[in-house]
Parts: sequence; structure tokens; C-alpha cells
Amino acid sequence: MSGGPPLIDFAGLIRDGDLVVCGQATAEPVTLTEALMAQAAQLPPFRMMIGPVFSETFSAASAPNVSFQSYGVIGNARRLAKAGRLDVIPSNYSAFCADFATRRHRADVVLVQLAEADDGRLSASLSNDYVIDAARGARLVIAEINPDAPFTFGAEWPEDVPIHQGVPARRPPVELASTPLDDVSRRIAGHAASLIADGSTLQFGVGRIPDAILSSLSHARDLGIHSGLINDAVVDLIERGAVTNAQKGIDAGITVTNQVIGTRRLYRFVHENKAVAVRPTCYTHGQGVLARIDRLVAINSALQVGLDGSVNSETLNGVAVGAIGGQLDFVRGANASPGGRAIIALPATASDGSSRIVANVETVTTPRADVDVIVTEWGVAELRGCGLAERARRLIAIAAPEHRDALSAQVRRSAG
Repeated sequence: MSGGPPLIDFAGLIRDGDLVVCGQATAEPVTLTEALMAQAAQLPPFRMMIGPVFSETFSAASAPNVSFQSYGVIGNARRLAKAGRLDVIPSNYSAFCADFATRRHRADVVLVQLAEADDGRLSASLSNDYVIDAARGARLVIAEINPDAPFTFGAEWPEDVPIHQGVPARRPPVELASTPLDDVSRRIAGHAASLIADGSTLQFGVGRIPDAILSSLSHARDLGIHSGLINDAVVDLIERGAVTNAQKGIDAGITVTNQVIGTRRLYRFVHENKAVAVRPTCYTHGQGVLARIDRLVAINSALQVGLDGSVNSETLNGVAVGAIGGQLDFVRGANASPGGRAIIALPATASDGSSRIVANVETVTTPRADVDVIVTEWGVAELRGCGLAERARRLIAIAAPEHRDALSAQVRRSAG
């Protein structure tokens, strides 16, 4: 794959006010998005719907006639948010995807990365998200066919959704390597692992803490995976025999995911692998499905946790820096699962030294009524069934020691 003149000229294809939707995360069709951004200044004003961004495509300094939207601020989308150029739609990921299916969100142009099998069948490859439903109602669907993208089962491109134009990819799929672990994440992982029994089915997100927890489970047996994403750490667990998917209650022997986010090693593993299913959001995040899974353990993170148990994963100082994502979908799904657990894991201290256990969160992502257990490097706070006073006591006990007295004083002042 090499450079050269643009494979596609967007002049005349993009109309004034269009909503352009592109594949998210590692499913971003970079050949197309780079060409679009390079030509954007010469095009009519349009809107761009993005998800997590792990490429260098979208610059906050370029294309002033493009307005960006997303369901959260993840990865390099933070650059757009910091520049005030990203309009965040506060929505659960499952609802955001469903809104394309019901045409509440209407895409005009869809850019997608596809893999092609030897027999000509197409697959959405690394993500089975809102893009297919967006394409179903779009005026124009442009696909880049990427020979380095894995063909995944469950994400086959529907025959009733036309591809109006196809181009060969000039770049391999975006990769996201694991972040190196540190002492704090390892300590958090040690506490979280104590809550994960053999035979549990795991859901997790992107980041150092989920990676640390997964890396601590190589000793476990008969784990399952039903998650919004999988990464390279899942390959490790499968190859070590820790993940067999034998005791999930559904999808026996199958790793189920909505997105594949990792490196070429992961992409090679999932390619034409019938033991991996890249399923649509209505299945991976559906409450009826999640409630049928035995011992579903949801592992999610947060920016803040309030002393009443409320979880904030979206904003700091009034600025959007995170996302609702699938957190509430999976928290509620794990709570409904027989033997399930909903873990919120986070460092007790922010990078500026402030406490992430706070008197009150500024934005509620997961309500206190849904919270099960909070984990920091200082321990585990079991909150389900606890009153407010006991919740505060347990959360202060897992705050950083230097912040515990101040938090206790805040509780006393609130009590009058």
C-alpha cells in the first residue's frame, strides 16, 4: 500500500449539511477519511460523526467547515473536544446505535472499511456497530476494501445494503497496542481479580486497568468473553487455556464481541475464526441477552465516584473527557445475570493529586442504585444493599490515605 493521487474525489459527493458517518476505532476506513479531510476545505460545510479515534486523521486545526459529533470523547477525539469542536451526544452506546436503526440519526454518506473473503463475501471486519444501520438509510455508501482487515463471522455485510462505490485501501487497519502496566493498575487488578471466579464471563473496555485485570487472570479456568470489545489480552487468555467459553450459559465455545481493537496479532487471530463472533450491538449490549449469561462480570472504569456510589465517567470541571459508552448497559446486564458482578475500577488519585473518590460527582453516568462494587488500589468497596452512611464509610476506606480525613470531614459537615 502506498501513497499517490486520491483514489476518490469527494467534490459533488458531499452536499451542504450532510451527515457523514465513518467507522470507529480500528474500523476507521483511513484511506477514505484521510482523503475526505484533505479535501474538506474545498467541500460544502458538513457534519462528521465519529466514535473513538485512534488514528491521526482528525486534526482540531484543519477543516473549519466540518463540525464533529460523537457519543463520547475517547482516544484522539479528545483533541477535537479540547478545541471545542466536538459536540457530544450523551447517550448509552446501545441507544446510540439503535437510533441509526430507527432513523432518529440519519446518515447521508457512510464511509466503511470492509474485508473480502476469497469467494467475494464482505465483512465489516473489526466492528459490527451503528455503521451498517447508518448505511442502510444513507444516500451514498463508500467502502474501502482492505486486504489486511480480518474477515470476521457475525459481521458479514448484509446483501440488502448496497455499496455504491468501492476503493482499495492504501493503509492497513489502525492498531492500538496495550498500554504498559504500572504499579497502581497492578494493585487494582489484584483486588478486582479476587471478585472474578472460575467460570465467569467477562466484559471490559479499553485501557491500562482492564488490561491489568485481564493479565492477572491467566490462572483462572473456563472464563468466557461477552464484551463490547476484545483486545490482544484476550488472545493471551485463550492461548493459556484460561478462556474456554464453556460455562457462559449461551454461545458455548464462542468469544462474543462488538469490536476488535488491538494489533495485527489480534487481527490474525480473529481472521476466519469461527470461535469468535463479532455481533451487533443489539446482541452484545442487549439486556435480555446479558441476563441469560451466567456469572457475567462487567469491568468498567470511571473518572470519579461519589460517596453515595454515583459514578462519573464523562466530565471533569464541566468539560467532556470521557463517555457513557456501554457502561450502564453492562452494569445493569451484570446485575441481572445469575451470579454476575459489576465492577467499577479506578485509581484513587488523579494525575494532579486530587482524589477521585469525591463527596459528589459532577455528572452521573451510572446511578448509585445500579452500582455494585468499586475497586481502587487501596481495596474493594462492596456497595450493593448498603445505606448511604455505610457507603461513604466503605468508599473512604479505599480512597488514597492522604484524602480520607478531608472526605470524612465532608461527611460530618453534610450530616450537620
